[in-house]
Amino acid sequence: MSLLTRIAVGTVGTAAVAAAFAATRPAVRATVREDLDNARRRDPAVHSDLVTLISYPGLHAIWAHRGLHKLWQHPSGKVPARLLSQVVRTLTGVEIHPGATIGRRFFIDHANGIVVGETAEIGDDVMLYQQVTLGGTSMEQEKRHPTLGNDVLVGAGAKVIGPVTVGDGSSVGANAVVVKDVPPNSIAVGVPATIKQPAGVTRPHGGEFELVDPAIWI
Repeated sequence: MSLLTRIAVGTVGTAAVAAAFAATRPAVRATVREDLDNARRRDPAVHSDLVTLISYPGLHAIWAHRGLHKLWQHPSGKVPARLLSQVVRTLTGVEIHPGATIGRRFFIDHANGIVVGETAEIGDDVMLYQQVTLGGTSMEQEKRHPTLGNDVLVGAGAKVIGPVTVGDGSSVGANAVVVKDVPPNSIAVGVPATIKQPAGVTRPHGGEFELVDPAIWI
């Protein structure tokens, strides 16, 4: 068994023990229940909570990030948090920097190739499809990654770059490149992205996503 394999197996084993311990805490159980309900609401392919719990790498990456984000808050925890986030990336195909701030009911569909930068901020009820990048352009130690408001949807392959803000209730179409702020309740499509504000397209907090044209998302 190679050294990397041993490290991965040891990390997974440690994570399993930690997960088993966390599952005994009511607050953690409630959060996991909320995530599973959210997955069922967002993904029509979900038919079993057990299958979702075991086989959805997007959820695994999100759960791992919550622990690593807490570890990141301690100066002595930054190095192990960063290293463990790379293990999570290898296992799930999702790279979320432990410094990123993420709200409740975050969901990644078809999790693969997701990149979320250190200073990214993600609100509640946000959904990302595969190959989305929330990236930065600055080399300075400053806010350099995007902020996504509540109830935001980002389509497959989209790139949101720099310290831009995607407003509440907005959506980014597949393969769009967003380099400027997106107002609330808008749709950003194209390269570079242009803004559309169709009449009557709003979503209540935590509400269902209204796909004006599903073809632009996946």
